[in-house]
Amino acid sequence: MSRSSQKGMADTLRISFALKNTYRVNTILYSLKQVPIIKRVLPDTLYQVKELKILANVISVIWETASAFLGKLLYMLLMIVGAAKLYENTSGEDIFLHILLFLTLIGVFANTYMLNPSRDKYYAMILMRMNAKEYTIVNYGYDILKIVIGFLPFSLIFGMGSHLPVWVCLLIPFSIAGMKITYAALSLIKYERTHKTTSENQIGKLGWFLIGVLLACAYGLPAAGIYVPSQICLVIMGLAVLTGGFAIRTILKFDRYREMYQEILTQSMTQMDDAKELTKQMSQKGISSDVIITSKKTGLEYFNEIFIKRHKKILWKSANKVAIVSLIVVLAAMLLFYLMPAIKEDTNEVLMTFLPYFVFVMYMINRGTRFTSALFMNCDHSMLTYAVYKQPKFVLKLFAIRLREIIKINLLPAVVIGVGLAAILYVSGGTENPLNYLVLVVSILCMSVFFSVHYLTIYYLLQPYNAGTEIKSGTYKIITSGTYIVCYLMMQVRMSTLVFGCMTIIFSVVYCIVACILVYRVAPKTFKLRN
Repeated sequence: MSRSSQKGMADTLRISFALKNTYRVNTILYSLKQVPIIKRVLPDTLYQVKELKILANVISVIWETASAFLGKLLYMLLMIVGAAKLYENTSGEDIFLHILLFLTLIGVFANTYMLNPSRDKYYAMILMRMNAKEYTIVNYGYDILKIVIGFLPFSLIFGMGSHLPVWVCLLIPFSIAGMKITYAALSLIKYERTHKTTSENQIGKLGWFLIGVLLACAYGLPAAGIYVPSQICLVIMGLAVLTGGFAIRTILKFDRYREMYQEILTQSMTQMDDAKELTKQMSQKGISSDVIITSKKTGLEYFNEIFIKRHKKILWKSANKVAIVSLIVVLAAMLLFYLMPAIKEDTNEVLMTFLPYFVFVMYMINRGTRFTSALFMNCDHSMLTYAVYKQPKFVLKLFAIRLREIIKINLLPAVVIGVGLAAILYVSGGTENPLNYLVLVVSILCMSVFFSVHYLTIYYLLQPYNAGTEIKSGTYKIITSGTYIVCYLMMQVRMSTLVFGCMTIIFSVVYCIVACILVYRVAPKTFKLRN
């Protein structure tokens, strides 16, 4: 490579980093401005304050560093090592490489880096007209380097912990990078021949089917005692490194990056517009157009009851389905106990220690986000334009009414699950302490109430939507993502049902009281349309 080419690549890398960092810094500053407590002490001229920009740049550097390591750590720890511990009849080496192989194959086409229609690509290649080839090669090379560096320490730590030789641990990050590079090169060859390409955001039905099959192979086959021998895994990994090395030449020689990315980015924008329109249409289809729907109540109670009746299909349909499926599962468990009495003892032990697992279950079935989304798109989106609707007394009274409704919706499946678990515990052998039955039922109900209060509270305190029904609150995204992570990690906790159940009940009660106080004091100021 000539000196001029090297200088061009270096300039491209510098500019792309500056562009990405500027976007990230502005995002951080905007997110800080959205935090209810912090925004009071921040000046209106936030983006002109040098000290805050320096702070945002420091956070941006930490963010970039964390993105190289934190995600890989969680991936290896939860998706591979944590899952491998569930299989007792296979060696750590075999199950580690088996799961890693199939998950890597999913990441090859679901997380390509090359075909990701990111915002920074649009800014750089479309708006700023940067050299598309240089920009792509520099940034793709950087992403691949992050993969190798990010996976390397955890491959050594967790791989050696699974009794893999050091050379195999060193091979893992390079094989992951090799598979991604090979797939990227094949995508470029396909574009040259067919003039067609698909962004990684448009996986399609076939892609999702393939993901399902690979996940079944990764986790389902070992449960049946079937796994890919470690020797075959190593051969595939070695071939991936070789093909990746040869594929680099294809990536460097390809000259139609601008043309390809114009198509990918156009597809992405069209897809987002279509998704918004589809969401709107689906939401409208779920609304009853029956003009004779009415209510005998008055005031805000009348307003709420009309909304609930018109949106009954959206709000109650999924709750009814979950309740029915839960009942079927409980009855099926009873039948299994009758047909296979030997499983009673194991089931009983699970129920006495696996209650934390149901935090994630209740998180998944809770309709809080669906309820608040329906509230905004089909009611508050229009009503918040009226000053009277934002008066404190109306905000607080309507919050209380809506909280009652979302709790009722979520309690239906919760009652079935709670009572069903108590029944399964009793039939599977019971417990010496009858209090366990009560705690099991009440704790599940408290989890349901907690999530109902949680999502409605953050909706009122942060109101994340703008007039275009887009989520614009960084704080809201952080809280919802954090909720998911905490609930997911709860699946790893093993604790006595009595102890964890009591802790859950106390926490839920305290949280609900604090949340309602916060809404009472803050919501009248925060419940408004975002710009």
